[in-house]
Amino acid sequence: MAPILPTHRRALLPASTLAASLLLLTFVISIPAAVRDIVVTNDLTLEAGATLNARLVVTANHVTIQGNGASLVGTGVVDDLASLEKAGVGVQIEGCVNVRILNLRVRGFANGLLARNARALHLEGCDFSDNYSNPKHGWGELPPRGGILFEKVRDSVVRHTKANRVWDGIHLVDSDDNLVEDNDFSHCSNTCAKLWHASRNRFLRNNLSYGIRIDRAAGEVHARDSTSVLIETGSDDNYWFRNDITHGGDGIFIRVLNGWVSRGNVFVENDTSYANNNCIESWSPGNTYIRNKANHGSYGFWLGGSDQTVLIGNEAGFNGLTNGYHQAPEPGFRHGGIVIVGGPSSHTLISGNWCHNNNGGGIVFRGDVGSKGKRWSTEHWIVQQNRLESNRWGIWGRWGNGVWLGNNTFQGNSEPVLFTDCTDVQSRTNEAVRLAPIAEMVGSARGTVGQPVILDAQGSRDPEGRELRFLWRAGEVRSEGAVFRHTFTEPGFYRVGLTVDNGVLADLQWRDLVVAAPVDQEIGTESHASQWGFELEGNSGSRGRVQFQEDPDAVVGKNSLRWSPDPYPGQYATVFFPATGQAHWDWSKKKQIRFWIKATNPNLPGFQNAGPVFWIHTTSGKVKLEPAEGRNLFGDLPFSEARWTWMPVSIPLAGDKDWRRSQEGPADLQSVSRLGIALDSWGGSPFTIWIDGLSAE
Repeated sequence: MAPILPTHRRALLPASTLAASLLLLTFVISIPAAVRDIVVTNDLTLEAGATLNARLVVTANHVTIQGNGASLVGTGVVDDLASLEKAGVGVQIEGCVNVRILNLRVRGFANGLLARNARALHLEGCDFSDNYSNPKHGWGELPPRGGILFEKVRDSVVRHTKANRVWDGIHLVDSDDNLVEDNDFSHCSNTCAKLWHASRNRFLRNNLSYGIRIDRAAGEVHARDSTSVLIETGSDDNYWFRNDITHGGDGIFIRVLNGWVSRGNVFVENDTSYANNNCIESWSPGNTYIRNKANHGSYGFWLGGSDQTVLIGNEAGFNGLTNGYHQAPEPGFRHGGIVIVGGPSSHTLISGNWCHNNNGGGIVFRGDVGSKGKRWSTEHWIVQQNRLESNRWGIWGRWGNGVWLGNNTFQGNSEPVLFTDCTDVQSRTNEAVRLAPIAEMVGSARGTVGQPVILDAQGSRDPEGRELRFLWRAGEVRSEGAVFRHTFTEPGFYRVGLTVDNGVLADLQWRDLVVAAPVDQEIGTESHASQWGFELEGNSGSRGRVQFQEDPDAVVGKNSLRWSPDPYPGQYATVFFPATGQAHWDWSKKKQIRFWIKATNPNLPGFQNAGPVFWIHTTSGKVKLEPAEGRNLFGDLPFSEARWTWMPVSIPLAGDKDWRRSQEGPADLQSVSRLGIALDSWGGSPFTIWIDGLSAE
């Protein structure tokens, strides 16, 4: 039955005419009889305070829905999970532009509102409380449910709106450039705000407190994996200002379970206190925290694997107290205010923070425990003008290198500083120097073996005109002066750090420097995307495809090869060059295959099984080269920065302790017909691989 659409005018629906009006507005599609669909194609005004057993399906652009405090009530019942799971969506917006929803209440659904492929939406004064919630759920994720779910929504506004007693208050997926301000998304059983591959959104002055799932009456001490704010999978450049993020499982959690980091997020003057576990936890680099509160948690800041992090003017106090939250104490330092352990943390600035009354260190760093700092150490830090008061230790550090301490103050700590196995630690004090220099660096993040790399810091300045000193670090290379000039003899990744100081205070800059060797002949990675082919395991019905494109982000030449299995059926995705299998290469005198690779993968927990697997097909058989012991290079990274930049790969054709070789048939390398590269991921969402500089040498 086709829907009968309303006339083209603003409609007012009094209770006396509601039944007749619904006949003009609805289209019933296999839903419980108690709830009907209202298909909205024009402006709609509901009777003030009315209760409707209905849902809205918005199919038009440029419409306004004035709820007047009316309620849409679904078939779900609070605490009856089965009924809520089946209750569907209260308001659905699909592919629409400029839809306004005002003063509407929605309850009793799996999702209060779902907007997909939409733009310029405006939600104001609405209430999406008492939809799906599951406070008794254990560890792990559930399908997206709760208050507001945005999927591929851009340039929209959510203001003065509620979603309480739901699973997720607001959940943004692939959604960018939205404004979320002055809302109440508190008291949620999973997250109050969740971002998945969602960038450049602004969260201003929202109540995001009590994102927690825990049974305290039963003596449970962990909050499972609930958190007030969860950010993951390439959610970059979001801005968070003066939000209440207190009393969560964690306050803010930037999670990297699949290896896809979230960078460029800025947090200003948020309160994340009273978190059951960590007030702020991040495993992602390149984020900035300014004047936030992180008090009365198990830890204030727990920042493992958080390279290139900035912390300025934050308060971290009363964390890990035995009469408060004190989950997961660490050997050595127990708890702390600002704690950066469990992963690399190069290029970190910690300035002007107040760390006090912590049951452990005010500021804590630690390199890799298993290797005693050999695999990675805390590297290139500036710690200055911090107030460290009444902690067990003011600063506790182990396995660090290149730490600058300037004008920190210590009062009432059991011990001011405890450093063990640390090198190149500089400490300066002069109260007359109050302003730090400003380090500026220009220069490329790409280099070529045999050609000089030049990085210029001459634009650095001191606010009070003091003389500046410059120290550069690039692996084992050390250099002074405002200009760094060095010729690298080996290809690879180089962590370049610059410290600029005025004798007491300092600033830093860095480059993730990729140095490539010249390639005589690239194999398929320089403008040959159309000549690649693929095979997909588990591709029943042949639905799966691999998309190939040239990408200007290149290490060698003008572009790289980007490929993504989409649709991805799961299991190994293998790409081949050339697709024809008629290469006729003679590799009998070649010793190794070299290429650069990087990836983004939304599947949890990322890649699985051995990978990348390299195949060499010949006219008489084939050779398989794979990481030994089933390793996956993206799960066992050679350096932290390989999570977001290029990683060099060198595979000996004969195999070795790191690469296992097997073959089928004679596999005469004098007649190679094609090569293949394969990866296998958990889940079925498309992942993306970049390959560049592929060569046989």
